[in-house]
Amino acid sequence: GLGEVVLLHAGQVGVTRPRPGHADLAGMQKYDFAEARPILERASARETAARVALGRVATNFLSQVAGIEVLSHVVELGGVPAPAGSVPVPGDVPRLDEDPVRCLDPDASAAMVARIDQAHEDGDTLGGVVEVVVHNLPPGLGSHVHWDRRLDSRLAGALMGIQAIKGVEVGDGFELAATPGSLAHDEIVTTDGLLRRVTGRSGGTEGGMSTGEVLRVRAAMKPIATVPRALRTVDVATGEPAVAHHQRSDVCAVPAAGIVAEAMVALVIADAVLEKFGGDSLGETRRNVESYLAALRFV
Repeated sequence: GLGEVVLLHAGQVGVTRPRPGHADLAGMQKYDFAEARPILERASARETAARVALGRVATNFLSQVAGIEVLSHVVELGGVPAPAGSVPVPGDVPRLDEDPVRCLDPDASAAMVARIDQAHEDGDTLGGVVEVVVHNLPPGLGSHVHWDRRLDSRLAGALMGIQAIKGVEVGDGFELAATPGSLAHDEIVTTDGLLRRVTGRSGGTEGGMSTGEVLRVRAAMKPIATVPRALRTVDVATGEPAVAHHQRSDVCAVPAAGIVAEAMVALVIADAVLEKFGGDSLGETRRNVESYLAALRFV
């Protein structure tokens, strides 16, 4: 069967002690497997390498046809937050890539690294929050009519599809739930003859569509479920209490999750751009974008 093929390829014994927080047990129940190896191998986040590669194609496409730039950074790791209100711009990317945890603030970065070192000593794992930022989006991507074409809905679905992501918010998200309506929305003003929003609480979407302002979306990643200090489980082969199977694991994958999130957002935005502007070549799509922006009644 499939399980035997996977075991033969992996050259490893079967996993009969499913790990809490992983797909192991639910997958075994779903497919009537006697052990978890076929599930854990396919559920692995290793497959996100392909998504990152595709995301790079989407990122290049967006930059070429509309000057849209997509980037990500870590805003919280292991309970250590970065200072609020820091939104990176494309020029910050080299500095983010050089930082060990992809955090803009050097003090917060150092505290995050120290937190990782401590978790490593404790035999534990850490989660955190990443933010993806999109610059130069034209207004009107998405839909206010169709629930499945709303831009924020598509972004949330794409990010929730990343392994270990347990929550998503657009803009100020959950914070807005506790904010009075008079303070929760982005007022519209005229700046240098252009219509602009004073704040960015909505995260660059209103009514399921892009507003033309900076788009911000955050994803919360739970701690890696393969914990060196193994958690309790049951050996399904014997029915006896046991500790979970443990193999190599990282302490924290939050910075890497940011790269995957960046790719997924780029893919969603690229799809929305093609949906809105079409075109059979980069040049045609670029012309369609330029024509749309030039014809906007309110800019």
